[in-house]
Parts: sequence; C-alpha cells; structure tokens
Amino acid sequence: MNIKFKKLNKTIVKCKKCPRLTNFIKKISSEKRKQNINEKYWGKPVTGFGDTDAKLMIIGLAPAAHGGTRTGRAFTGDKSGNFLFQSLYSVKISNQNFSEKINDGLKLNSTYITNILKCVPPDDKPMNNELSMCSNYFIKELDNLKNLKVIVALGKVAFDNCLKIYKKRFKIKNKFQFKHGKKYLLPDNRSLIACYHPSPRNVNTRVVTSAMINQLFRKAKKIAKFWLYHKNMA
Repeated sequence: MNIKFKKLNKTIVKCKKCPRLTNFIKKISSEKRKQNINEKYWGKPVTGFGDTDAKLMIIGLAPAAHGGTRTGRAFTGDKSGNFLFQSLYSVKISNQNFSEKINDGLKLNSTYITNILKCVPPDDKPMNNELSMCSNYFIKELDNLKNLKVIVALGKVAFDNCLKIYKKRFKIKNKFQFKHGKKYLLPDNRSLIACYHPSPRNVNTRVVTSAMINQLFRKAKKIAKFWLYHKNMA
C-alpha cells in the first residue's frame, strides 16, 4: 500500500466526526449478534482495500453492521460479500471466492473496493450531513487512484451518492438514471457503471443473478483494459 493510502486510512479509522454513527458502532460492537457473540468486533470506521494502482473501483454505500463493522473490511463476513466474491473470482478479479476476515488471503486484481460512507448508519439510512462529512475521504480515494478507469456502484443509493459528489465537484448538470449495466462517462474521463446490489433480498428474488453480475464485471474489465491475472495481487 502506498504512503498516501496509509495516511488516509489511519485518518479514516480514527475519525469520530459523526457522533450518531460513532455511538451506533459502539452499540453494535457491544451488543453483537448471537452467532458472533464470542467475537471481537472491529468497531471503527472501515477503510477501502485492494490494489492502490487499481483501474477498477467497486463501491457500496456503507459497511454492513455485522459484516464490515465486525470484520474491519468492506463486503467481508456477510451474505452480500459472499455473493459478490463468488462473481469476482469467476471473472478473475479476486484470487478466491470468499471474503471472511482481514487475514484470509484475499487479493484483488487491479481493483479497489470501498464504501462512500465509512461507518454503518442506523437502519442503513445515513443523514445528508454524514454523507457530506465522509465524502472528503471518498474524494481522496478517487484522487489517490491515479490509474482508475471504471467505477462500479453497487445499488442505487451508492450510485446516486457517487454522482452527487461528482456533480458538486465538477458542476455537472446531466441526468443519470440508475439502470443495471448502464455506463456513463464522468467529467474526469472515468466511467461509472450501475449495478444491482448483491443483497440477499435481490439475490433471493432474482433481481440480480450471478450471470448478470459476472457479465457486468467482464464489461467493466474490458472498459478498464486489464486482463492479466497477477500473482502478486494487493
């Protein structure tokens, strides 16, 4: 990991700028979930992870209460992450088809995974001031990823909030519609692709299938122009 990301991630982990979120994380980490009662929760903001020379970024809205907030890594230790990494492995973006804990050997191929909001919000509904406060971290991640070509937004809320940040930053007025697989060119010449969120609800109702997500990530890889599966993935 490069120096800029190390410095940024240290700042993110120590952040307590949103009291409501800080208190909610403490509540989750102390009360815990029955099946995780004997585990020690991460209980802090969750940074992004992956290849800091990435051409592809995958974003969600926020860490899961008993996923990232428990394990300390985005899309790790929850059902959404399980489904996502089965697809990422299938299309050779990850070296394994699961993401269970920080030291499970997971490596990503030219890909960085993060959330727009670094803390889990109550009822998965962040307040506007919380999103605004945390957007600075997401902007720094975008700036630090010098080779970034494609952003895949998992879910409409992540898609909308990513666009909100871009619109504010670049003063764009174009209308963007969330439609699975739809690609938009952003003002910094990066592409944004909308993707249904791999939540259990969407998977169980077949709103999204493995075939759909696999096809979308193959498209993202083609746009980002990377094909080699590196042995030394970060």
